[in-house]
Amino acid sequence: MQNKKPFLSVVAPCYNEEDVIDIFLEKIFAVLTELNKSYEIVFVNDGSSDRTLEILITKAEEYDAIRVINLSRNFGKEAALSAGLDMTFGEVVVPIDVDLQDPPDLILDFVKKYEEGYDVVVGKRVDRTTDSFVKRISAETFYKLHNKISDIEIPNNVGDYRLMSRRVINELKRLPETQRFMKGLFSWLGFKTAIVEYKREARVAGETSFNGWKLWNFALDGITSFSTAPLRMWLYIGITLASISFVYGFFIILKTLIFGISSPGYASIITIILFLGGIQLVGIGMLGEYVGRIYIESKNRPIYIIEDEY
Repeated sequence: MQNKKPFLSVVAPCYNEEDVIDIFLEKIFAVLTELNKSYEIVFVNDGSSDRTLEILITKAEEYDAIRVINLSRNFGKEAALSAGLDMTFGEVVVPIDVDLQDPPDLILDFVKKYEEGYDVVVGKRVDRTTDSFVKRISAETFYKLHNKISDIEIPNNVGDYRLMSRRVINELKRLPETQRFMKGLFSWLGFKTAIVEYKREARVAGETSFNGWKLWNFALDGITSFSTAPLRMWLYIGITLASISFVYGFFIILKTLIFGISSPGYASIITIILFLGGIQLVGIGMLGEYVGRIYIESKNRPIYIIEDEY
């Protein structure tokens, strides 16, 4: 069912997903057959070290509707997703993970909403009991913190799984930044948006490539991409500490004038020095996060490099 301009493009980034590709295709083909519209499935191999690319090439040879974009190395999910979205031809585009935690049959509901006049239809996870307790709490904390300090609000429990019209994709491709936080970019674009709720399922096979450290860095990217509040915060911390120091200094001078010079306490001096030194280092580190982003963006390197297309 190959078409130069299909109605639907499904984008599936892959990193070491050899165990789930067959299961994913079985599920997605059933949904796309029921949809009864032209489609393409764009897999993006993000530098997998297992048999993922080999399996995808075999599937592309077997099915005309499957296209495989092979990146030259592992660029990360955000870059792989960007590559897939850039390479689509469909009137509407749906990114989805191949682990099937996001149910493919929701695409039918997405399309119905699109036909009602929505440019964006997002899937909202109302039940995340399949995720670990720590992941649920950390995700909830991130969304609350991000939305409190950022001008761009990301709906709680909304991920990359969504439908976007061609004009939304065209606008997304105009955004130049290389350090990408896709959830934030999707929200920044705006457009008329509908929400479809669903229950998040357990991963059908294989293991996730995300760990606590990667999720922490991902959250840090999200916050620094859409808010300068962490920088502004240190201005207020500095003003507060300077005010406290001024009051304390005035107290010491007054005490000396009244009671004479007393021997200073070694412990208190060291404590204050270490405290202020720690505050300064944290502030410099936060400033470094933003300077680092400027440095990376200034290089103007491509977001990804495509080695082959099958």
